[in-house]
Amino acid sequence: MNMTGYKAIRVTEGAVRARRVSWGKHSLRAVLYLILMAGSVAMIVPFLWMISTSLKSSNEMYMFPPIWIPKQILWANYSYMFQNAPWGLYFFNTVKITLFVIIGQLVTSSMGAYAFARLRFPGRDAMFLMFLGTMMIPYQVTMIPIFKIIKLLGWLDTHYALIIPGLFSAFGTFLLRQFMLTIPKELEQSAMIDGCGYPRIFWHVILPNTKPALTTLAIFAFMGTWNDFLAPLIYINSDQLKTLSLGLATFQGTYTNQWSYLMAGAVIVTMPVLIMYACAQRYFVEGITMTGLKE
Repeated sequence: MNMTGYKAIRVTEGAVRARRVSWGKHSLRAVLYLILMAGSVAMIVPFLWMISTSLKSSNEMYMFPPIWIPKQILWANYSYMFQNAPWGLYFFNTVKITLFVIIGQLVTSSMGAYAFARLRFPGRDAMFLMFLGTMMIPYQVTMIPIFKIIKLLGWLDTHYALIIPGLFSAFGTFLLRQFMLTIPKELEQSAMIDGCGYPRIFWHVILPNTKPALTTLAIFAFMGTWNDFLAPLIYINSDQLKTLSLGLATFQGTYTNQWSYLMAGAVIVTMPVLIMYACAQRYFVEGITMTGLKE
């Protein structure tokens, strides 16, 4: 066999091998997509069922096989729910507490992260490790000491008990600190040459470049505060100070068998979180992927 035949055989074998590799990659990708699709369906089905149940009558809820689309959509379930509980007040209380916590965490975490990431001072790394160590302590351990402190301050049955402890976040400081480490130092050096001090560098250089991480922290703070149930349950007694999660629990205790009303309340509590995440999804993904790329 001449050299031309050998070359043709090698080319053919190489093409077959390349096809096998390509087919294997496509098959693996297809399997991964199927797994992701199955996981997405498993997560979205309960939410769709919650919306469907909130619009059903009491007879349709217990029908078998289940009915996904109600024969008669009952928007009256939502109006009935608002008539029997002060959901507008619960919503206002939750929004107020959440806004204060988000603003507080963005301010305190960004300042602390800037100090730990860009400034040099004695004991910085040891202090940062001690600060991170607070993340290892479960909330159940600190719950009683925090309760006693809040009681001594006279903050029981007030929104101060829900706002003040949430203004500081070790996780938020860690998240922003890791992101700030990815910002080139040349930007700071250029600002210093132009006569900027640390406050102006922090405000005009660091913060504008930290928007994705700030948005990510805002989403985490929003979700944690909006969905918080344990803290309002411990500190809040007055009905006019309750949040949405605590109000939903109270509503559930009153209308245990009225699942359409309970699902309507769950939709109202859940919908703002979904809207928040949908609007800031791009910044959330960017903040997560860029955090921790540089030490």
